[in-house]
Amino acid sequence: MSKTAAIVGSGIAGIAAAIRLAVKGYTVDVFEANAYPGGKLSGFEQNGFRFDAGPSLFTMPQLVDELFELAGRNPKDYFDYIRLDETCRYFWDDGTRLTAWADRTAFAREVETQLGEPADHLLAHLDDSATKYAITEKLFLHRSLHKLSTWANRDALHGYLNLPKLEVFKTMNRANEQRFQNPKLVQFFNRYATYNGSDPYQTPATMNIIPHLEYNIGAFFPKDGMIGITNSLVRLAQDLGVRFQFNTRVTKLLTEGARIAGVVTEGSQPKPYDTVVSNMDVVSTFRKLLPNARQPERILRQPKSSSGLIFYWGIKREFPELGLHNIFFSSDYRTEFDRIFNQKTLSDDPTVYLNITSKHKPDDAPPGCENWFLLINAPNNSGQDWDDLIARTRQNVIRKLSQNLGVDVASLIACESILDPRSIEIRTSSSQGALYGNSSNNRFAAFLRHANFSHQFRNLYFVGGSVHPGGGIPLCLLSAKIATDLI
Repeated sequence: MSKTAAIVGSGIAGIAAAIRLAVKGYTVDVFEANAYPGGKLSGFEQNGFRFDAGPSLFTMPQLVDELFELAGRNPKDYFDYIRLDETCRYFWDDGTRLTAWADRTAFAREVETQLGEPADHLLAHLDDSATKYAITEKLFLHRSLHKLSTWANRDALHGYLNLPKLEVFKTMNRANEQRFQNPKLVQFFNRYATYNGSDPYQTPATMNIIPHLEYNIGAFFPKDGMIGITNSLVRLAQDLGVRFQFNTRVTKLLTEGARIAGVVTEGSQPKPYDTVVSNMDVVSTFRKLLPNARQPERILRQPKSSSGLIFYWGIKREFPELGLHNIFFSSDYRTEFDRIFNQKTLSDDPTVYLNITSKHKPDDAPPGCENWFLLINAPNNSGQDWDDLIARTRQNVIRKLSQNLGVDVASLIACESILDPRSIEIRTSSSQGALYGNSSNNRFAAFLRHANFSHQFRNLYFVGGSVHPGGGIPLCLLSAKIATDLI
């Protein structure tokens, strides 16, 4: 008789963990409170427009392909994607525009032409990003930080010898100011702190590993949109016998000494499992599902990452000057981050990220229209007057985009939906609506995430953006690998 496993939550990490356990021979049940899988990586339709609800940048597709290959399947039978020729288009209020080309040499020429920054400065930065990634990948990203074996092997020795190259005692902003002459390029690379919900003026320069994913490996687009990642992995899981139980909220994990004895769902009797994997935010897992267990307070009380305010707009026009990914920068980046992390509010001049999947998938919008996904970095939910902040920010975003595009954007909005930190918290059980779990605003942040296993209960494991190695699709997929390798 096969062993049994319960997965709490069907975020991308939970689905990946289910697949990996099914491949190991487990009988797997996935419990999901919502009516749909994917957590933040979901989607919806409105008035003929289709929107990806959450993550919009796809990097490291090999981590998705690996799941199909583990199961002995051809990834192309389930899931397909293209490599992008350009990563993102950037706009500043003074009229400066920059296209980040996927080809490093072309990108370096663009930077030199548009910003006057020597091309070799950019190439050196991308090389440094690759070096940082090579040092940290095997040590931090593919192994648990909470096992002695991680720190006593050849990869660890390589990491120790190259520790100074990680620049853990320097902030990202400081490192970028030392590298580049043009403040716009400093701002450009400071933006990558937002990829894990951090502040470039506080987070260590180690986080300059992030651009490596886009410029040295590449940015990609799933042919069915980002929801295609979720749908294809759910299909694979089901083909492997994984059972998904939607609209089924787990209310408690029953404990019996040093193990989890069973899973309790709303209106149902407890069901025993050999192994339990929580894809629920680790704070919610302990506070809601294990209220009587010893609480790892030091980790649970760590400051949370930033959140996001998202506007989904159906736009009654096409804009050839826009691409799939677009950034409209604020004029004062330091003030914007101070507002978010110190004052817990939003800047009057926010940086706006605009994603338009209809650029590559035309049926995501009616003919002659575009589906706009607009993300503004926001503080996590600390009891702010969100209704007022949303109304003010909406006007500031419209003003900024109208100025940059030379058109009254408000008059083009055919339909609208909004996602804010409150609704993120409710829909995904993310503590305070934080998008990436704990903040990475100090050099010890990597060690202040919960382990992928429980120190109290020998059959309880954790995956997802709130635990090691962190948030974002690639790291969530790696969390599932780390956790299931330990089982």
